[in-house]
Amino acid sequence: MTENDPRFGLPTNSGVFEEIAKSDQKITVSTVARRYGKIITLVSGFDKTVDIKATAKSLKEKLACGGTVKDGVIELQGNHKKQVKPILVKLGFAEESIFD
Repeated sequence: MTENDPRFGLPTNSGVFEEIAKSDQKITVSTVARRYGKIITLVSGFDKTVDIKATAKSLKEKLACGGTVKDGVIELQGNHKKQVKPILVKLGFAEESIFD
């Protein structure tokens, strides 16, 4: 039996709230040169309702790169600016809310 949220009466374990939150994000994708000329890709603009660590893990797996989450910003090793947007769309984020 599934539990229902007392406020809305919707099932809590279905991920409904996270799907709604994903469509309301304003995500920016940019690149920055770090030490020794290394390029990293920054993905920022997530609010607290989205599981940033799980999103970062999915991005790292699909792009085959390393990375981390610092202060609500996903840092990916390498220049992946063009590849990040399609992956985020497949993860459920709205395409019009992702800015390059």
